[in-house]
Amino acid sequence: MATIKIKQIKSKIGAPIDQKRTLEAMGLRKISQVVEREDTPSLRGMIRKVHHLVTIVE
Repeated sequence: MATIKIKQIKSKIGAPIDQKRTLEAMGLRKISQVVEREDTPSLRGMIRKVHHLVTIVE
């Protein structure tokens, strides 16, 4: 299956607790950190939830 690279671009400070937990579930803990995950519908939903804090790296 395909993979997708996700980069955290903004701080999670001030974000609701559910968004903070979503970032941690994706493996993001620091700004500018990039993680590579398997592209699944559940991961796409997590990205949609925190779309203002992350970006997709090509």
